[in-house]
Amino acid sequence: MSSPPPSGAPPRIFDRALAARRRARASARFAAFDFLHRRVMADIVDRLESVTRDFPQALVYGASGLESLITPACGVGDILRADLAAERLAGPGPALVFDEERNPFAPARFDLIVSVLSLHAVNDLVGALIQHRAALKPDGLFVAALFGEETLSSLRAALYAAECAIRGGASPRVAPFADVRSLGATLQRAGFAMPVADIDSIRVRYENPIRLLRDLRGMGEANALAERPRPLTRAIAADALARFSAQGGEARFDIVYLTGWAPAEDQPKPLRPGSATHSLADAVRAQRRR
Repeated sequence: MSSPPPSGAPPRIFDRALAARRRARASARFAAFDFLHRRVMADIVDRLESVTRDFPQALVYGASGLESLITPACGVGDILRADLAAERLAGPGPALVFDEERNPFAPARFDLIVSVLSLHAVNDLVGALIQHRAALKPDGLFVAALFGEETLSSLRAALYAAECAIRGGASPRVAPFADVRSLGATLQRAGFAMPVADIDSIRVRYENPIRLLRDLRGMGEANALAERPRPLTRAIAADALARFSAQGGEARFDIVYLTGWAPAEDQPKPLRPGSATHSLADAVRAQRRR
């Protein structure tokens, strides 16, 4: 059992040192398991290409070499690559190892910050987002992708049922993930302007459920919870995988995209409550008279 956090501190759900080791261990063969990261980067590139402005200075966190997918149409200039594990930063170009919970940058450093499938495993998401916002120049753009609520829900249920059946109780084995509304609210709490949260649900069918466990290890997404579970016996693992297969062998990955802008004086501002010059009722009545 982990010790309780100091009063007022966020709960310690994840062991960040263990998460770094998981990412480092997976780095050598990551390219064989990066299908989710590639899809996420392709989606982020589409979003950046639709923004009609340039980003001379960019920070890209957790992309693990997939920064090469960023096209000239994105308007991105110099890129600083970053990650929790140094082993994920092989390749040319400047790079920095740091924890997203402890952003090292001076205020107003970047025009763009991108975070790729890493923020779901921080203990203080609002605090991490506040630090990212502070590192952006006024009117700088933040784009993040992280796992959402229903990710691996079928695997979680199978592991829970198998362990309860054999042991009479269950240990945490799949990390908890937040829902898209809560994640969108964190952008507002962190002070981003024009916050948007949307979701892409990806379903992958596994004829052999062991392949799913290999994919998770290959991504560096094996269990990094601070509360260490009891060892998973062969009997429990076999029962859980059998239950997973019986339910269709489908793994769900909910990818939540968070987009927000660092506040700036010349940004569009929402109307103040009560400042509208026409009511909805008047508009409906006018439509009916046509």
